[in-house]
Amino acid sequence: MSYYLAIDIGASSGRHILGRLENGKILLEEIYRFENYIVNDGKNLVWDLGHLHSSVIEGLKKCGELGIHPTSVAIDTWGVDYVLLDSDGKEILPAVSYRDSRTDSIPEAVDKIIPRDALYARNGIQPISFNTLYQLYCDKDSGKLDSAVSLLMMPDYLAYKLTGKRANEHTNLTTGALIDALSGEIDRELLSTLGIKSSIFGAIYTPGEFLGGFNEETKRLVGFDSKVVICATHDTASAVAACPINKRDMYISSGTWSLIGTELRAPVLTPEAMNSGYTNEGGVEKTYRFLKNIMGMWLLQGIRRELGKKYSYDEMMHMAMDSEPCGYFNPNAKELVAPESMIGAIRLLLNKPEATLGELLASVYHSLAISYREAMLAQEKISGRKTERICIIGGGSKDRYLNSLTAHYTKKRVVAGPVEATAIGNLILQMISDGKFDNISAAREAVKNSFKIEEISL
Repeated sequence: MSYYLAIDIGASSGRHILGRLENGKILLEEIYRFENYIVNDGKNLVWDLGHLHSSVIEGLKKCGELGIHPTSVAIDTWGVDYVLLDSDGKEILPAVSYRDSRTDSIPEAVDKIIPRDALYARNGIQPISFNTLYQLYCDKDSGKLDSAVSLLMMPDYLAYKLTGKRANEHTNLTTGALIDALSGEIDRELLSTLGIKSSIFGAIYTPGEFLGGFNEETKRLVGFDSKVVICATHDTASAVAACPINKRDMYISSGTWSLIGTELRAPVLTPEAMNSGYTNEGGVEKTYRFLKNIMGMWLLQGIRRELGKKYSYDEMMHMAMDSEPCGYFNPNAKELVAPESMIGAIRLLLNKPEATLGELLASVYHSLAISYREAMLAQEKISGRKTERICIIGGGSKDRYLNSLTAHYTKKRVVAGPVEATAIGNLILQMISDGKFDNISAAREAVKNSFKIEEISL
């Protein structure tokens, strides 16, 4: 029997999930989980690359302990962050996190060279301060880029550590505003205009392509060899790949971020799309994920962390259900990106310093659902296409209260699941690469038949 391994890494944790096909159904088994975290090195918020690589290796070792040698392995992570390599293939540290404040003023500096509307017309990506393009401009100014010969997005870097082969995967590059939305290639003219050398980018890989086998060091560490396949390495791209949607559906990939959007065959590069907060990220089979980023479970994660994880997410949900919101706020307010106190930041936005925990939680839930409605209405206006159904996928789809509020505010049919959409999307792209499915449509049919997708009632 063929096994496939999805290594799915988010901003706070990572998992190794084995997948296989049995009687036409996709079966999953989580075999390893590890913590991921941002480190303050005294100057910046950075990723611990050694910890990430060793965690990937430990999960692979677990496969060996189970007597399973996967046919292939693929890695997905969050977007926009990257690792620079020098001429010896060594990391140019630190690998700075997108939550660091170093790029806060960079968009305004770039505006003086190319206006935001002109930039959006090229790449279709919202000009958010942590975009890879802005991070690279910062690295250029600091001199960090001078000795770099390669840039690898985070999942491509981890695949490089396993294989010794370098890849630039399409969906993840698009998240960073690096790709010309019409040609699908690196926008080298834009990079030259900003003084960023484009030689650090190699050939672009698309989801489903084979990268290489394990290098000798990896084989020595884990005790076996396996193919490494390039999946849709941006986690949301993998999640959407697993979402059983049709042309009139919207999806919400609900996790640390809530990504709400639809799947298109061409980008929308109009000022209206830009001003509505919509972005055009790469998808599978040359599609575009026309979506809006909304701060999602990050708000609840921050509250829970601040309370010393005293309450479970389920307990917090019930507190919200038992309380009335004390107001509404913009979940994308810049004050919520990396606050010292999430509770304090939300109270300040609400102008309710005496708000109880239950009231704050209720306000979070209602504010998120309202933001989903606003994003849906904007998408309908821009596309001229009415939404028939909203499909909520990812870990946040387990939150029954947020699902029901989404149905309440949008007045649309809402379905939830699959929960493990990102890992499933990672796995089905490996299966397509191995000839188990002909295309993404066939794979999505298998997803519908393999996992619980729940109809949400008001």
